[in-house]
Amino acid sequence: MKCFGLLYSKHGLRMDMNQNYIHANGNAFESILKTLEKPGGGEFGKYYSLPTLDDPRIDKLPYSIKILLESAIRNCDEFQVTSKDVEKIIDWENTSPKQVEIPFKPARVLLQDFTGVPAVVDLACMRDAMNRLGSDSNKINPLVPVDLVIDHSVQVDVARSENAVQQNMELEFQRNQERFGFLKWGSNAFDNMLVVPPGSGIVHQVNLEYLGRVVFNMGGMLYPDSVVGTDSHTTMIDGLGVAGWGVGGIEAEATMLGQPMSMVLPEVVGFKLSGKLKNGVTATDLVLTVTQTLRKHGVVGKFVEFYGEGMGELSLADRATIANMSPEYGATMGFFPVDHVTLQYLKLTGRSDDTVSMIETYLRANKMFVDYTEPQIERVYSSYLQLNLEEVEPCVSGPKRPHDRVLLKEMKADWHSCLDNKVGFKGFAVPKESQSKVAEFSFHGTPTQIKHGDVVIAAITSCTNTSNPSVMLGAALVAKKACELGLEVKPWIKTSLAPGSGVVKKYLDKSGLQKYLNQLGFNIVGYGCTTCIGNSGDLDEDVAAAIAENDIVAAAVLSGNRNFEGRVHPLTRANYLASPPLVVAYALAGTVNIDFETEPIGLSKDGKNIFFRDIWPTNEEIADVVQSSVLPDMFRGTYEAITKGNPMWNELSVPSGTLYSWDPKSTYIHEPPYFKDMTMEPPGPHGVKDAFCLLNFGDSITTDHISPAGSIHKDSPAAKYLVDRGVDRREFNSYGSRRGNDEIMARGTFANIRIVNKHLKGEVGPKTVHVPTGEKHSVFDAAMRYKSEGHDTIILAGAEYGSGSSRDWAAKGPMLLGVKAVIAKSFERIHRSNLVGMGIIPLCFKAGEDAETLSLTGEERYSIDLPSSVSEIRPGQDVTVVTDNGKSFRCTIRFDTEVELAYFDHGGILPYVIRNLINAKQ
Repeated sequence: MKCFGLLYSKHGLRMDMNQNYIHANGNAFESILKTLEKPGGGEFGKYYSLPTLDDPRIDKLPYSIKILLESAIRNCDEFQVTSKDVEKIIDWENTSPKQVEIPFKPARVLLQDFTGVPAVVDLACMRDAMNRLGSDSNKINPLVPVDLVIDHSVQVDVARSENAVQQNMELEFQRNQERFGFLKWGSNAFDNMLVVPPGSGIVHQVNLEYLGRVVFNMGGMLYPDSVVGTDSHTTMIDGLGVAGWGVGGIEAEATMLGQPMSMVLPEVVGFKLSGKLKNGVTATDLVLTVTQTLRKHGVVGKFVEFYGEGMGELSLADRATIANMSPEYGATMGFFPVDHVTLQYLKLTGRSDDTVSMIETYLRANKMFVDYTEPQIERVYSSYLQLNLEEVEPCVSGPKRPHDRVLLKEMKADWHSCLDNKVGFKGFAVPKESQSKVAEFSFHGTPTQIKHGDVVIAAITSCTNTSNPSVMLGAALVAKKACELGLEVKPWIKTSLAPGSGVVKKYLDKSGLQKYLNQLGFNIVGYGCTTCIGNSGDLDEDVAAAIAENDIVAAAVLSGNRNFEGRVHPLTRANYLASPPLVVAYALAGTVNIDFETEPIGLSKDGKNIFFRDIWPTNEEIADVVQSSVLPDMFRGTYEAITKGNPMWNELSVPSGTLYSWDPKSTYIHEPPYFKDMTMEPPGPHGVKDAFCLLNFGDSITTDHISPAGSIHKDSPAAKYLVDRGVDRREFNSYGSRRGNDEIMARGTFANIRIVNKHLKGEVGPKTVHVPTGEKHSVFDAAMRYKSEGHDTIILAGAEYGSGSSRDWAAKGPMLLGVKAVIAKSFERIHRSNLVGMGIIPLCFKAGEDAETLSLTGEERYSIDLPSSVSEIRPGQDVTVVTDNGKSFRCTIRFDTEVELAYFDHGGILPYVIRNLINAKQ
């Protein structure tokens, strides 16, 4: 990493080589700066000692809050971070219920391929803007370490093939050469940015196995690792004792550029674990149980911290599995403090003995290490939960949401109720007389049939579970037992295995079990996002036609953590989350309409019924193969490739220079209009005048509904854009791969085929009504029509607007469509922040009110009057919304902090950063 030397500002601050702002008179807490001695003699470095403050309140703080406290102390300059901020954190027990604001400076920023591209695009645009405004464009550089992992999203076009990985990698480089080349340019053009080449693994797992420092040692200064990432599943790192969570891409970019994050000091839910998981129960079963418990408790915007004697029974991979699911239970993070299990994992994954010794010594010195052999100090939490691990039972979740848990023993009954129920999260409204329908069809000339609940996709896919050797090797043991008994998977079920890192292949090969997964069609297809982000690829034409022509409710079973409707595949209306071993079991059964307790999965080669219990491994069998097959050298060897790259990456030719040469003909990388006509004077706050309602939504509109994702439909506005530019349909690629082109992403916003817009009176799909004429258009075309007519637009929504993955395009897209405000019952945390970052006003209906209770049809015109000066607006104040038909109602404006108001005043977070950089004296 390159050293910046010292940067000076007009506030008498300087930034040291570790990118820490220091006041001209020194850090306000310089008196507690101590030297950390090595156990065998010598020094590790300097650190800010929390025990030296001698404040009894600190001992009772949750471990996760201590990380916020250390950051505030280390960065205390009485400007960006003040002594008052430090006191707020120390007094957390009293201040957190009051929703006080604090600044936070994470140790690093984590980007992944899809979100990394627009981040680098924005940095390149900011350099252009600085250049146009006559300032030194090279000021735009990350000021904290940035780790960018190209965990390219693998289209599962090639499966059931021994060389699927290589074939898919070649396809990805053919499709994405321009995008990969752009990121390689960025790694050379920007200082302080590490780019992990394609093929290394999925970002969350690379972060866990390789990038996570746990404790930083930068230039002799020791401090806890903390990270914000442009994907909500950044939280997986919380299982390693690193405080991390997802933020919007725009917010991450500002953090990279030296801005402190403004956050509300969170409440912390203490979750006590006891007991031990029963035989046959997996980490996935545990996480689905925890998810349901926490959703019921209500943890949105809160930290969850796990503790108790049951912690010793959970492997690091089990903890990471739970932490990864934080977005699904709604918490900012699910945190596991560092203990002996953490240290064992660090050694397993190839971290050096010296590094592990430094981590343990520092955390013990700062009382941030949990030693269960010592008496435990009773910590204070905002609220308390507990779970006896012995009570966890095998389960799945679905058919449309990750928190709708179903006990495995109740699965068949639940499936039939879903067929009966009206259309909704737990219903398909299939008439009784049609529920046993059998659709006959020919599969490649062989007569066969398909019924409601038949599995057509079975995917062991990245995200949550593939960090966990116990469930991965458990799935392989299921495959081994099934193969030895002669069971097979129907050839038209699309099976795939996409581990989170290359280490998985090594331990599957070492165990000798990969061949059994291959025999059932679970060949490794790549190391990245696949089915859980909609990249399962096309189903066989015969199967697809049978489903579509007979209106079959087909099923997908996947081990990721995203089964929202319309996300996995357009033709799988039922999508269930399950552990990797259960994915294999359901693939063998071929249907979710089965009671594993009483019904056979299939017939053995000698014609006997084979039941679920016949192929399910014991916990001891799994533990034995994990112990013998997962070795430290596997991790070291896998991650050596990061520094060496791979032949296809190394051969990419990229331009030199610190300003990017935009190609106007490119359909992958395009200069967005964010800074067009930007001046040095902030535009000030904007109200809304006589705006039309572009979209009228109910509850639980997710970022999967809003943000472009998956394949580009042939009849979509994005497809028309590509065709008009000579792109063949076979080369459309996915929205994710084209995230660097705002023209395509704007056209793909609200393009989800399952989106429900009340304007359409019951019709489902990515269209809306142009209110003045009553004409139906695609959302993009309607938005452009409103724009051309000079009209503002707003969105009406219900509860949990923007839940799901954190995606900056879920906010960038609506901004480019001309949306000025969103009025909802409630917002998901990250999405609300992203809306603010793009200059869109988030408003909440008052408690007990919504569009329905206020008799709003969405056909009215809406005006929101805001003061012309941001100084007259307060975080969380009420404003009046007036419609053209005489209705008037109060809403809460969801600018939650003074900093967010400043962003709004500047028209967004990035213009704010540019103006500040230009104004700062060097």
